Amino acid sequence: MIAFLTIFLSVFVAELGDKTQLATALFAAEGNTPKWLVFLGSSTALVASAGVATIAGSVARGFVEGPMLKLVAGASFIVIGAFILWGALRPPS
Repeated sequence: MIAFLTIFLSVFVAELGDKTQLATALFAAEGNTPKWLVFLGSSTALVASAGVATIAGSVARGFVEGPMLKLVAGASFIVIGAFILWGALRPPS
């Protein structure tokens, strides 16, 4: 149960304010789409992407040890963050 709560809280906090949540909010704000359909569509997409990530993590675990996998994932986040920062700080062309 502790593992479930840890995973749930980690993913929940990571998703707050991310572009997936913002896209869902925009779909819900449109008057044409029923809210239950927005919830069902976004929930299904999140479950499918979590499934892909779970499978990818399981496969990667067969090739890379846990600590190295965490190191690579952390370094990837830093690189992505640096690219986003670089794009935001560079003068417009």
